[in-house]
Amino acid sequence: MDVKIEPSWNTVLKSEFEKPYFIGLLNFVEEEYEKHTCYPPVNQLFSAFDYTPFKEVKVVIIGQDPYHGAGQAHGLCFSVEDGIRHPPSLNNIFKELQADEGVSIPSSGNLQRWASQGVLLLNATLTVRANQAGSHQKKGWEQFTGAVISKISKEREGVVFLLWGGYAKKKGAIIDTKKHEVLTSGHPSPLSANRGYWFGNKHFSETNKHLIANKKTKIDW
Repeated sequence: MDVKIEPSWNTVLKSEFEKPYFIGLLNFVEEEYEKHTCYPPVNQLFSAFDYTPFKEVKVVIIGQDPYHGAGQAHGLCFSVEDGIRHPPSLNNIFKELQADEGVSIPSSGNLQRWASQGVLLLNATLTVRANQAGSHQKKGWEQFTGAVISKISKEREGVVFLLWGGYAKKKGAIIDTKKHEVLTSGHPSPLSANRGYWFGNKHFSETNKHLIANKKTKIDW
């Protein structure tokens, strides 16, 4: 299985692609896609990187698994293709955005518009077997995406990391908080949001404050 990824990321991650764990991971993924229905489609596996080149990353949102329902996952965390019904977590993201920034809830749940402005929409695990949440966890993806976060932390400055929920917060340990801004809250899933751990975090307006303070263009959410 060949890795086809945006050129700047290919340069940054070249040493990672050559490590034994990553070669084993690709072999596992290739076999899974041959034997089972998996998501996202192979040609969208590295979409998060393709839409947001390394030097253009201003914000990082960390998800956990891709959606495991038909037609949902397309390589950007929390995002779905045009015409697909908003999953509950995405719906809560849009509700908070509306309350925080006054942005009307869009008809499309496709977040490519964020990615093209420098928001890296990174799942910790990049693939999943259909209808089996977590089925590709602990196969090597977490090590790979940890390396991605580490590279951003070490080689970039003034990036805003949005860590939503316990799983994403664990990634905070590898982020240099002297160089970057880390905002944390509960997960936007209904279970967390309805307990008061999500709504009111104002992460969208806070992100733009930090970007402006670092002389960067704010995100048009």
